[in-house]
Amino acid sequence: MATAPPLEFLPPRLDGRVLALGRLVLPLWLRWRCRIAAVEVEGMATLVEAMRSFQAGESRLLLAFRHPSLDDPLSMARLLWVELARAGRRQGLRFDPAPTGQFLFDRGIPLWAGPTMGWLFTHLGGASIQRSKLDLPALRTARKLLLEGPHPFALAPEGATNGHNERLSPLEPGTAQLAFWTAADLAEAGRHERMDLLPIGLQYSFIEPVWGPIEALLCRLEEGAGLVPDPGHDLDPSRLHGRLVRLGERMLEQMEAFYREKVHLALPEACAPAADSADPESAPGFGPRLQRLMDLALRRVEQSFGMQPCGSLTDRCRRLEQAGWDRLYPARPPDAEPPSPLARALADRLAEETGAQLWHMRVVESFVAVSGSYVRERPSQERFADTLLLLWDTQCRIQGQTANQRPRLGQRKVRISIDRPIGVDGRLADYRRDRRRAVQALTEELQQRLEGLIVPSPLD
Repeated sequence: MATAPPLEFLPPRLDGRVLALGRLVLPLWLRWRCRIAAVEVEGMATLVEAMRSFQAGESRLLLAFRHPSLDDPLSMARLLWVELARAGRRQGLRFDPAPTGQFLFDRGIPLWAGPTMGWLFTHLGGASIQRSKLDLPALRTARKLLLEGPHPFALAPEGATNGHNERLSPLEPGTAQLAFWTAADLAEAGRHERMDLLPIGLQYSFIEPVWGPIEALLCRLEEGAGLVPDPGHDLDPSRLHGRLVRLGERMLEQMEAFYREKVHLALPEACAPAADSADPESAPGFGPRLQRLMDLALRRVEQSFGMQPCGSLTDRCRRLEQAGWDRLYPARPPDAEPPSPLARALADRLAEETGAQLWHMRVVESFVAVSGSYVRERPSQERFADTLLLLWDTQCRIQGQTANQRPRLGQRKVRISIDRPIGVDGRLADYRRDRRRAVQALTEELQQRLEGLIVPSPLD
């Protein structure tokens, strides 16, 4: 691995031809690649009115959507490109321009998904952002598009996927901050548009029972962890949950042994689960063991990068990713002399070590969302699938494989639910008095609204 040129900001280059092609390809891609066969929208009248108001110059619109899956951008495209346009026609409205949205996307996506994905996102109206630093070009672009863009702006306040259809990650404050900036910009310019923040929920469920594919995936993961699968015709969720617990315990034990014996972290010997335990949280210290393992793995990387632990595990993963990018794609002053062959070789050596250190962070990033209680609380096929796919991601990371091609367990439907808009203008006086508190209050309300859009999956 060698150092590369600095990561450049990828600005939006919205192209009507690419957008038109996307509208043609999207239905087929959703059905055959994502296996999303149905779309249900609740609250469409709210979105129609929000778009009418936006295009009439009465408001600026920020769409804040849940982000449980990598399929979410496609679901949002289906909502805006197809469902919204269709609902407008039914009401005698002709949206001009045709509905779409502009957005921010993680600058890391073109690194693991390929430069073609970066080209596509920018030509669909997206701008890149480096999430773990003050990315001024991205923030300035987002602020300008929110204030003046011809289309609504869309953001995922969670910042990244968490793999859970029925659990919301803590929201980042950036969405609320952008909404306040736009409201303040409108007021300063003497403009009379409202600033509306519209919460949108996304949730996926299976159309038909998929317990058979769930067990097949569980068998694959058991074999990957060195366990002998125990397949059978009895697909009772309680039996499958016992196997899931056994799998989680085995993966945790092997990771603990690796870090304790090979990486020499100060981990205690693993405690065996109680013989009558069917729940990892009732096993001796499962939750604390998992947290301690991930904390120590991140501390190892942080120490090698000269950093101190700060924030949640997710926050620390983001900061380490950014620190790794700063080493792999170092910025150079424009007037700097070319490095000597020795200096270049040392930089390449540092890049190799950085890539190896980031492997530990990626494993934690995959495993951090695994929960011992998510399935136990509600043993639905959707929650089983969420958890097994997270474990599949983790095994892929450990084995050095890409996690891009996730198994598709069955035909799904996406439920898109639209809440009433949150008016930001009425909060502007509070924002001017105490910006941090106002941003926190708006973020908390948005969190409550998005959590209220989650519907428990049915139990079979």
